[in-house]
Amino acid sequence: MFHRKPIEERIAERVAKRPPLKEGKHFEHRPALIVFCVVIALVALKVVGAFALMKWGLR
Repeated sequence: MFHRKPIEERIAERVAKRPPLKEGKHFEHRPALIVFCVVIALVALKVVGAFALMKWGLR
C-alpha cells in the first residue's frame, strides 16, 4: 500500500544497521527493569502505608 516496504522489512533494515552490542555495556531489557523497579516500589509503599495506618489506629 502506498509503495512502501512491509513493516517487517523496514524493521529488519534498521536492526541490520545497528552496531553489535558490547558485552557488559548494554542491558537488553531496560524497560522491563524499570517496570520491575516501579512495581516493587509501589508494593513497598503500600505495605509501609498499611503499617502506618495500623500504628495510628486508622482502619
